[in-house]
Amino acid sequence: MRIRSSHSRPRPRPRQRSQALAAAVTAALLATATAACDSTPAATSSSGSDTTLALSILGTPNSFDPAQLIEGQQTYVWDSIFDTLLLQDNKGELHPGAAQSWSYSKDGRALTLKLRQGMKFSSGEPVDANAVRATLERTLSTPGQSQQALTSVASVEAPDASTVVIRLKQPDSSLLSLLSTAPGVIGDPKTMANKSTALNPVGSGPYTLDTKATVNGSVYVLNRRDDYWNKKAYPFKTVKIRVITDPTASANALKAGQTNAGTADVSQLSALKAAGFQITHVQATAGAFLVLGDRAGIKLKPLGDLRVRKAVNMAFDRQKMVTQVLRGSGKATDQLFNPKGKAYDEALNKVYPYDVAGAKKLLAEAGYPKGFSVTMPSLVFTKPFEPIFTQALADIGIKVTWEPVPAQQTTSAVASGKYPMFMLVEGLNTDAVMTKSFYSPGGFRNVFRSTDPKLTGLLDQAARELDPVKSAGIYREINEFGVQNAWLAPVFYLGSDWATKKGITYLGDGSSTMSTIRQFGVAGSSPSRG
Repeated sequence: MRIRSSHSRPRPRPRQRSQALAAAVTAALLATATAACDSTPAATSSSGSDTTLALSILGTPNSFDPAQLIEGQQTYVWDSIFDTLLLQDNKGELHPGAAQSWSYSKDGRALTLKLRQGMKFSSGEPVDANAVRATLERTLSTPGQSQQALTSVASVEAPDASTVVIRLKQPDSSLLSLLSTAPGVIGDPKTMANKSTALNPVGSGPYTLDTKATVNGSVYVLNRRDDYWNKKAYPFKTVKIRVITDPTASANALKAGQTNAGTADVSQLSALKAAGFQITHVQATAGAFLVLGDRAGIKLKPLGDLRVRKAVNMAFDRQKMVTQVLRGSGKATDQLFNPKGKAYDEALNKVYPYDVAGAKKLLAEAGYPKGFSVTMPSLVFTKPFEPIFTQALADIGIKVTWEPVPAQQTTSAVASGKYPMFMLVEGLNTDAVMTKSFYSPGGFRNVFRSTDPKLTGLLDQAARELDPVKSAGIYREINEFGVQNAWLAPVFYLGSDWATKKGITYLGDGSSTMSTIRQFGVAGSSPSRG
């Protein structure tokens, strides 16, 4: 196998005694924030039109500027305020959103979107092609997660009020999925560049932000628009979203009636069930992955040897970590992709059994009988896991030094190319988006821009294949390539448990990990496709 690499950018322990470990890690993954609650009870009635969804989340929205949106549980707030061009349902399937239809050119380098008629921003201004173009152009010129996701976009055109044409530098099969998330939001051209938008946005989504009742960083109150085109997908007249990062405080808010839905730590499940809450378990919402980024051995020579990368994969007793660290709320894995996705292959989880002796033998064969040393970034979401990763690698002879990185420098530190190996706790995404991020030469998690002739061919096929049935097979081949060539050392998925009060239902099963109010329904009603 031949691997080339050139420096450039991308992005982004189990301590058995820690009862709140999984919750703490998930909170760190999604963001740090100040816990908040008040004495106002959450209202619930049998009538969907009068029901209030009172939801707790782990992360504070950083901004409502369309170009600066970040994903995670913050999405529950901004996805309620803004329309996206496409919609992703709870099974991960794409449906019309603000774009009623779309089509690609034969060469896959032009995507034409036909917009829905009659949409309006909360200000009363019409939503048209110029608004879509202005938002996308601003996103493309503004540093942020969405800008990084849209690297394949060359230009955006609005030939008429209801038509948008996105021209691409090369085919990009991840684009449609991206347009159902932050890169696909539509901002109001008259206000989206204003400083006030960061806290007081103008959107065309199903809800408006009640700025009088909202306390930034603490509670966000959303009022449903009666004139919204897809109102049936949002049965809650009012949504009250509280930022509560502490798992005990979150459980207490549920028990006190201050919230009626939220994720719950495993240690709180029995008490919540006894209090009458329904618990819905999702096996995988994020993954803990050790990225073996320097696959050409530029900064750390051992990683250029496949035997070394395989040895790293054999160092982890994955099932034990799930059982003891996550307390069963997760799943051991040797692969990157969502277990609900089409790229996932259960057979690949047998490639790297836990085998310390075998790992040491591979290291010796590669010329490292005494192992080697590596420095990795200590990030806000890796800290709880660092001791057990350190021990597992030390057991096969690899000494890890963790270098502290301030939270605000996480993205730049990982992308710098300074660290040949690094750990990510990463929210799962669609097969196309995960492939682009971790395997494409321009992916912001492929830090050293590694390439391989076989992989290049598979990526080209995947980018050009617009038939989801045919593309599924290609993504499975990419998955197999990544596992067999040990581009990463995936260790486990983190699960989540949703607690909902009687009358509220959680509709997700992990097929889509996008955080949207459409994941919640009113008991007894039929969920909308959107």
